[in-house]
Order: sequence, then structure tokens, then C-alpha cells
Amino acid sequence: MVKNLFISVISQEETKENRGSVEFQIFNFTNKIQRLTSHLKLHKKDYLSQKGLRKILGKRQRLLAYLSKKNKVRYKELIEKLDIRETKTH
Repeated sequence: MVKNLFISVISQEETKENRGSVEFQIFNFTNKIQRLTSHLKLHKKDYLSQKGLRKILGKRQRLLAYLSKKNKVRYKELIEKLDIRETKTH
């Protein structure tokens, strides 16, 4: 049995207020990516989940690109909090 590890960067009060914010959406996608990654380690031939993972990765990448264009400071803070590497955008 695999435990689902969630990032507890954003407190419960903040999530209720800011569910539409870009940071929360990226945070939510990161949690989904971690869950799907742990699932795919057990079920290597689950191609539908692989497709869903690629779709979520693309959405998160687009949101990160948007945030980096709009507000570099918030982008850098979020990258550090979530411990995800910076993606190259052109």
C-alpha cells in the first residue's frame, strides 16, 4: 500500500479563500501529479493515467509560464515552496 504524500505549504484557511488563484491551481496540480506518479510506479501499463498525467503536467506548465510573465516574485516563491524546478519558457 502506498501512502499519498501531500504538500502542506498552503494552510486550510488560505485554500478556502483563494481556490481560483494561480498559486492554488499550481499547488493542486502538483498534488495530483504526485498521486499519479506514485500510482504509475505500481501500475506501469496504465496508459490512461499516463495520458492524464501528461495533460496535468501541460496545464501546470502553462500556469507556471503565465505566473512567471505576470509576477516573477510570486513565481520564484512558489517554485521554492513546492520544490519544483524552473521550466524554460520561450
